[in-house]
This record gives sequence, structure tokens and C-alpha cells, in this order.
Amino acid sequence: MSDGELTAQTRSRAFEPPARGDVRSVALTGLFVLAFFYTIYFTRSILLPLILAVILSYLVRPVVRGLGRLRIPAGVAAALILLVVVGGTAFGISFLAAPANGWLQKAPESLQQLQRKLLPLRQRIEHAAQANVAIEKMASAPNAQTKTVELKQHPVTDLLYFRTPQVLMSAVLLLILLYFLLAYEGQFLPKVINLMPQLADKKRAVSIAHEIEAHLSRYLVTVAIINACLGLAVGTSVGLLGLPNAPLWGVLVAVLNFVPYLGAFTGIICMTLGSVLSYDNLGYALIFPGIYLAFVTVEGNFITPLVMGKTLTLNPLMIVLALAFWGWMWGVVGVILAVPILAAFKIFCAHIESLEPIAEFLS
Repeated sequence: MSDGELTAQTRSRAFEPPARGDVRSVALTGLFVLAFFYTIYFTRSILLPLILAVILSYLVRPVVRGLGRLRIPAGVAAALILLVVVGGTAFGISFLAAPANGWLQKAPESLQQLQRKLLPLRQRIEHAAQANVAIEKMASAPNAQTKTVELKQHPVTDLLYFRTPQVLMSAVLLLILLYFLLAYEGQFLPKVINLMPQLADKKRAVSIAHEIEAHLSRYLVTVAIINACLGLAVGTSVGLLGLPNAPLWGVLVAVLNFVPYLGAFTGIICMTLGSVLSYDNLGYALIFPGIYLAFVTVEGNFITPLVMGKTLTLNPLMIVLALAFWGWMWGVVGVILAVPILAAFKIFCAHIESLEPIAEFLS
């Protein structure tokens, strides 16, 4: 057979339609993926406490093991840790409840005050101002009655009334699961491994579990310490310069920094609004978000890379996509869990030969 005939035959095979079995396999895979995400979306009330308990167990498990070296039983150590966590959370909420409630009560008046302070900037942008006037005229009195009816049908108090029992049940389930994961940490993994049919699968499962635990534990502890130091630095700095409710800002900075990129961006916007409402001088008010931006820049570009190294380096684009996806699936809690889930998935793919390209892509 000549080279021309071979080339023609190769081209004809390239344009052949895929086999029926291949199409069916792709269709079944797509249906399985859709069913999987459908399931994790509608079972979020159970999955969220479970995943949170697992991740928190990685965070506090070194403390349980440290207490174990002091001859304290794991069950007692887990109970002590939960008491400290619950007590600290209750104290923090009670300490920050007064300033947070004050901000919420002053929200309508603060929005009007913010609008008056930003009026000169608004007047400089003529086209934007005209567009806003047109929108305000369109959303005039006829729609006011409709908005009032909607607020009466779905008030915030009713939302809190219906959501509070669910949140409390999830919190109780989270604490129970966390206790058992800490008190009986050496019993769950062997039972799961025994379900594996082959010895090679058992070894691979042990390796994956230990590496995920080691990497996530180091990541969570390091990030928690860094975020606490960042919140303390920002809160102390803005407090010394006179920004009201400095402890509240420090806690907000520390919590938001658990969400890469989006957390710092949200915090800077919130601090900008808060400082503009607190001071008449716009130039002085912008000092506070500038301080926040400076600390976050130093932390994100120097401190965290230096401390973390390349242990859990992830593709920034994949981090943003993971934040968007899990935020859409599970809301705010999903945004917080996005990076640990992505890191665990990367470690899992790195131990499966056929999935190693995916792990490389996520790095």
C-alpha cells in the first residue's frame, strides 16, 4: 500500500463518527456527574456539618495528640477542646454583639449619610448621575407599595425565625461529629481501609488519608495563626488611629482572610464604607483601608509564601473557580471550604496514576 493510500485511510478514520459505546460511556459519565452534584447540593444540611467537622478535626487534632502525651485520654481531651471552642465562641459573640448591633441599627441612617458624603464625587460623573436620576424616577411611588407588601410577606424576623432551628441543629450535629472524630480518630480509618478489596488499594488509601491529614492540618493551623496575627495587626493599627469598634474590625479581617482574594477585597470595601461614615474628611478616612491593603499585601506576597512554601500551592485561577462553584453550591460556608476541598482533591489525584495530570493542572 502506498503512502498516499495510507494517508487517505488515516484521514478517513479521523473523520469517522465515535463508536456507539463511546458515546454511551460519555453520556453515562455526564449523567453521573450531574447526579453527584445534584446530590451534594440537596444533602448540604448533612454534608456541611460533616465536612466542617472533618476539617476542624484536622485543625485541633494536634492539640488532642499533645494532651495525649500528657496521659489525658482522647475522649477527655476532645471534650475539653469543645468546651474551650464553644466557650470562646460564646464569649466572642457576646463581646462583639453590642458594636455589631449598633452598626445594624444605624444602617439606614448611615446609608443616607454615606450618600450625602459621596454626593460631590457623584456630581463629577455627570452621565452616571443622570442615569441614577432616571432610575430613581422609574423606581418611584408606584413600586413603593409593591416593595412594602414584599417586605411584609418575607420580613427578616420571619427568615431568622425559620432559619435559626436549622442552624442550631447543624451546629449541634457539627459538635457531635467533631467530638467523635477527635475521641475515636484511630478507629475510623482502619475500618474504612478494611473495605478495600486489594492490598495495593489499602496502601494507597492509607497514603492518601495520611497525606491529606498532614497537609491540611499544617495548612489550617498555619493559616489560622497568620489570619489571627493579621486581624490583630489591622485591628490595633486602625484602633490607634481612632477608628471606632477596632476589635470588631480585627475579627472581621481575620475571618474574611480565610477566603483567598475575595475575603480581602470584601474587607477593604467594608472598612472603606465604615471609615467614610466615621469621618468627614475623605482623605483621612481612606487611610484605614490603605492600612488594611498594606498589611494584606505584605501577608499575601511575603509572609504566607515564606511560611507555607510549596506544600499546598494551588492554581490561582482554580481557586477563584472553586470559590465561585462552592459558593454557588453551599453559600458562605462553601466559600470557606472551597480551598481545603480543592487541596484534598489535588492530593487525591496525585496518588492516582490516571489522575496525575489533573493534580499537575491544579498546582
